[in-house]
Parts: sequence; structure tokens; C-alpha cells
Amino acid sequence: MATTSKKKAPSYDFDSIIIGTGPGGEGAAMNLAKSGQKVAVVERYQSVGGGCTHWGTIPSKALRHSVSRYIEYKENPLFQLDENRTHLTFDEILKHAAGVIRKQVRLRSSFYDRNRVTIFHGDAAFVGPHQLEITEPDGSKQLISAKTIVIASGSRPYRPANVDFNHPRIYDSDTILSLRDDPRHVIIYGAGVIGCEYASIFRGLGVRVDLVNNRDRLLSFMDSEISDSLSYHFWNSGISIRHGEEFDAIEGRDDGVILHLQSGKKMKADCILFANGRTGNTDVLNLDAVGLKADSRGQLRVNDNYQTEVPHIYAVGDVIGYPSLASAAYDQGRIVGDAIIKGSCETRLIEDIPVGIYTIPEISSVGKSEQELTAARIPYEVGRAQFKHLARAQIANTNVGSLKLLFHRETKEILGIHCFGERAAEIVHIGQAIMMQKDGGNTIEYFVHTTFNYPTMAEAYRVAALNGLNRLF
Repeated sequence: MATTSKKKAPSYDFDSIIIGTGPGGEGAAMNLAKSGQKVAVVERYQSVGGGCTHWGTIPSKALRHSVSRYIEYKENPLFQLDENRTHLTFDEILKHAAGVIRKQVRLRSSFYDRNRVTIFHGDAAFVGPHQLEITEPDGSKQLISAKTIVIASGSRPYRPANVDFNHPRIYDSDTILSLRDDPRHVIIYGAGVIGCEYASIFRGLGVRVDLVNNRDRLLSFMDSEISDSLSYHFWNSGISIRHGEEFDAIEGRDDGVILHLQSGKKMKADCILFANGRTGNTDVLNLDAVGLKADSRGQLRVNDNYQTEVPHIYAVGDVIGYPSLASAAYDQGRIVGDAIIKGSCETRLIEDIPVGIYTIPEISSVGKSEQELTAARIPYEVGRAQFKHLARAQIANTNVGSLKLLFHRETKEILGIHCFGERAAEIVHIGQAIMMQKDGGNTIEYFVHTTFNYPTMAEAYRVAALNGLNRLF
């Protein structure tokens, strides 16, 4: 009697492999490991954390914090700097950032160890639908396979072919962390989030800064009143801003660098930071081997579950584009973990993702801007609180800034929150929590009927709420 043989299920080394250990990769790896999967991650560098920990979010915010405290110290009438110690260098404040990075790496390494996630160090490239080739730092290669693969390889600064980034005076937002000189004059090309943050850092150190913007205003995606406040603060602090300019060439010399603009203008400085866009790290993954193709910015297209066009391959973080935030990438990774375990996932990123921009002072917002509400013909009102009127701000000498609440005239629902000033990225979350409430819980009147600690920066919500409600008639 003939017997029918069952087709044997394919055998893989791991249930899931994640390429990259930044926020997106970590979120996916931890969720999958805690769900009982056998998980591996591939990290091209010696330490986990990705660009967020080593070159982007963590070091730039650590630098910003050090410079902010330095400014506060210089401006505080209680202290007088030693006459022989009136200048800090970029290299000196980098030491604090290096310490923060070490702490972050130790912490994140412990996550992988505690959850028994296998770490491979090297460059990953597809050689088949379920198979990756890992090229280790010593050049040796090994093959690993998994039923599911998540691409969380992050992004890198965009580098135009006609710019010589090997020149010692030409930097991008990654290599600027290797700056060891003490420049007196810096050109920053690109006035997006990264460009504005580094403009704040360098100007806070007393460096002359020329900020070149290829748009008509700073941070054009933000509420215009808030971006105008930053623009004025930059101007008032001595930063020179040139709007609507495009570079033609960057000329590196022994004694400096010259930026040639398409308008015919020329600018010279000690060095230049080119901070105009980013590219997804997909070009070395050999995507052709699995039938995937990235767009011109190195980004992959995904569905609501972060699946690519190949169903068992997912992608999260900067390699899929918007919103390109570390906070969102971690949540995307968590959602991918649920989607892989359950087959699909109804959880989605929240609609109103908060934005924090760590200039000096900070900017943060969540929800709609005045321009968006006006265009949508939504009847709204504005409530404002100036930090200079708050006791806590006066005590801390952080008088610059304000909080703006946008709310519906009829329902009194909070529609948008915009903050400019010290600790703005923290302050905005108070309003976000109320804005997310359902069944009538989202109301500006919450801030009128709630007692806040005094003195605090949170008091700005009560002041802004009363200011806005007084405008109603």
C-alpha cells in the first residue's frame, strides 16, 4: 500500500531577524523575544543603538544640553566665569555626549542579553527570500536564515556627489562629531531640524554662524508663529540666516571653505556642516535578491502593518520615511512585533505625533497648526501664556518663550498645542494627555478646573486656558 509523504516545513535558524538596532529594530526585537520567538539582530557597528544613539538624537541632544547650561551659567548674575576661562570648545562638550552614549549602549546591550536575543556584528545583505549573508568586520562571512525579516537599518546624511566630504573642513551631521578644531565661523547648509539644532549649539559656544536655508522660512512644517519666534531668536542671538538659497559648489581650502550659491553669492568660513536631507540605508542590502526596490531616497514602501511588497519582510523607522522620529520608530517596531505574532495588528501610530526640536530654546508641538485649521475652515480660538510672566520661569531665568493652545470655539476641544521655550518638549506632553481623551475629556476647561503645583512651568496651561476662554463671546 503506497504512503503519501507530507511536505516538510522549511527549517530556519531563527524565527525572526532584525537588521539594525536603532529604536525601530529594538522595539521589534524586544516584542518578538518577549513573545517567545527565537530572535537575532544584525548590527553593522560594534555597539548597539544605531544612528540614534551614536550620531543622531542622543549625542546632539547631549551637546545641546551642555551648551544650554553653559549659556545659563554665563547669564546668571550669581556666577562670574574665571577671566582665563571664558570659552568652551566643541571638542570639550563632546566629552559629556560620549559619556551619555556609553551609558545608553550599556543599557541597550543589557536588553538584548536579558531577552536572549542573538547579536551579529557585520553588514547584512539578502541572498535569498529568507536568507542573509553577514559580512563581519574581519571580512569573514556567514549565512543565517529566518521565517520573517525586519529591515530597520536607519538612514544616513544625504551626500551630493559633487561635494568632497573627505575634505577635513566639510562635515555632515555624522562626521561633525569628529570635529576637534575650535572654529570661529561655521556655515550650516540646510535649515531643517538638524541644521537649526546645530546652529543653536555653535552659536551658544560663541561661534559665528551662517545658516543657509533653501526654503522661504525656517521649519516651514511648524506653526508659523512658532517658527517665526525661532527665526527672531536666532537673529537676535547673532545667527545670520539666508533664505531661498541653493548651493552650487562647496570649495574646500587649506585655510577654510567657500560656499558658492546659485544666486551668485559666495560665503567663506572655517568649516561647513552640510545638513540637507537623509537617505535610507538600503543600498547595501541587495534588495534585488528578494524583489524589493527602494525609491530615490533609499526608502521602502510598506502597508499599515509595515509589510513590504514581500509579505514576510517588514520595514520600520527611517527606511520608510515619515515621520522619521526615534519615538515613532520604536512604536513601529512594537507594532511590527504584534503583526508578526498575530498575523496582523489593528494597533496604529497615534494620529497626532508630538514633535520636539531641540534648539535653544526648544520647540515642541502636537496637533494642528493655525494654518491647517484656517485652511480646513475650523472655528478655533487661541490661548497664550508668556513664560516671562510665570514665577518658575522667573526663578530659573528661562523667560524666553510661550505656550499656545488652539481649541474649538464651540466644543472647546484642544486642537493643537505649540510651545517655544526651555523644556518645551516636556511641557507639551501635559496638553497631549488631555487632547487624547475621549467622550468629552478633551476640553480646555480641564486646565481651568485643575490645581497645578506652584510655581511650575505647567502653570502655563492654566494661564493659556484662561486667556483663550476670555476671548469667547
